[in-house]
Amino acid sequence: MADSSPYRIRTISEFHQLRGLSRPQHPLISVVDYASIIHSPELNVTSWILDFYSISLKRNSAAKIKYGQQQYDFDEGVMFFIAPGQVFSVEVNSSFAVKHSGWLLLVHPDFLWNTILAKTIKKYEYFDYSVNEALFLSEKEEDTTNKIIQNIQQEYHSNIDKFSQDIIISQIETLLNYAERFYHRQFITRKKSNHQILDQLEKLLSDYFNSEDLQKKGLPTVKYISDKLNISPNYLRGLLKVLTGQNTQQHIHDKLIEKAKEKLSTTDLSVSEIAYELGFEHPQSFSKLFRAKTDLSPLEFRQSFN
Repeated sequence: MADSSPYRIRTISEFHQLRGLSRPQHPLISVVDYASIIHSPELNVTSWILDFYSISLKRNSAAKIKYGQQQYDFDEGVMFFIAPGQVFSVEVNSSFAVKHSGWLLLVHPDFLWNTILAKTIKKYEYFDYSVNEALFLSEKEEDTTNKIIQNIQQEYHSNIDKFSQDIIISQIETLLNYAERFYHRQFITRKKSNHQILDQLEKLLSDYFNSEDLQKKGLPTVKYISDKLNISPNYLRGLLKVLTGQNTQQHIHDKLIEKAKEKLSTTDLSVSEIAYELGFEHPQSFSKLFRAKTDLSPLEFRQSFN
């Protein structure tokens, strides 16, 4: 397993076997106690791909998780959400392997087949967050998730009947909804780190709009912005939506309009020339966006200064 290519785990049974666990009681869903997982140096590969959903809560007071140069400040449970087909990395050290605890919920997409959750699970954007954008739970929040996991475990450990799948899926959906609420809380309560991201975003956009990149490359994309900030696009969008009420694209457009107003009010450049300098191939596209944002055409805005 020293190969640099991702190691793919196709079934929950295969996961159990790799981690030294007994066979799962159900082939399509499993709740695993982290304390029972065997960590082997041979399994400390560069990256993994799962063909099933993984929702986990890890607890380890001896570990600190870093994101860039910033160290997270929560010692409570940390939740991770991984969708099928995602590539992720895990690095295990000896102290973490000995002391960590928590649970791991594995759900194969086939378990959700022909249910509403099979379609709606894609709305939970945190499955596309990076591992370093994990959900940090308070003690109360952790208790809430633990109770749901206990319900799921109890249900598939008991005799399976025609109600079992619906009951388990409703519990999974409840868990996902709580996680959405907790992420919303995290965006608000982790103000210091979040405001640093907002400051970095403002500087990044200012530097871009004051450089030749705007005219040569056009407007920066959401992916360009998130890559520069070292944040996944969905996490950045969720963060901005909670803190400012706008998504990343709206922030980019607001910066563009701010720059356009500056040029319209302080230069004699024509609207077409300004549109070109702002990275637009067609002046009509610039005028349409400007009116949508200001309720004025570029010329009407310029005339308001005369």
